[in-house]
Amino acid sequence: MAWRSSGASNRDLVENLWRNSLITHPQVKEAFLKVDRAHYAPSFPYEDSPQPIGHAATISAPHMHAAAVEELLPYLTPSDTNPAPRALDIGSGSGYLTHVMAELVGPQGTVIGVEHIKPLRDLGEQNMAKSAGGKEFLESGRVRFRVGDGRKGWVEEGEEEKKWDAIHVGAAAAEVHGPLLEQLNAPGRMFIPVDDDQGGWSQHIWCVDKDEKGAVTRRKMFGVRYVPLTDAPKV
Repeated sequence: MAWRSSGASNRDLVENLWRNSLITHPQVKEAFLKVDRAHYAPSFPYEDSPQPIGHAATISAPHMHAAAVEELLPYLTPSDTNPAPRALDIGSGSGYLTHVMAELVGPQGTVIGVEHIKPLRDLGEQNMAKSAGGKEFLESGRVRFRVGDGRKGWVEEGEEEKKWDAIHVGAAAAEVHGPLLEQLNAPGRMFIPVDDDQGGWSQHIWCVDKDEKGAVTRRKMFGVRYVPLTDAPKV
């Protein structure tokens, strides 16, 4: 059904994702409607397919972003027990999913996008500043973009004791890297593509949960094809 979700506008795209049950939660639909993909995809923004964004990177297809947000939703939205959700977007690319997640975490929440290539980090920030809402998120600190090795997660200066309620990884990891698991809150959830045969053709999305006591469970979901989570290219 994914290939049928393309549209002529952002609303068309989101409505088609909803109609095809790729988005099923009203909060997710509302968040996607608020973020115009044309600010983040340089060509064919409303086509339900990945698009190149430079530096051998891509912006994932909208249905993949929808799948990630749907899975992470319980850990992205404020609640009585967690009024300030913290989300980490590894491989934030052009910034699209970072922005969608920011729409969901609420005014006390935080989303940090991490890129290993500085021009991509800058691109995400520049794209978010194209809309009034995105600019406000940047100015308030609800969203921050950083340069770093995503395999090591991210520890924000001054927030060393804080962990991540939701972690999204937007590139294929060789494994569920230890630092990411360590930085996942209890409870918390990670959505991560893993290269199951180390450089071959088998990649799958894994949903990794950590419960209140720190016990970890892993659920293998569906096959995908992502660019690898690697070192930054040498200049």
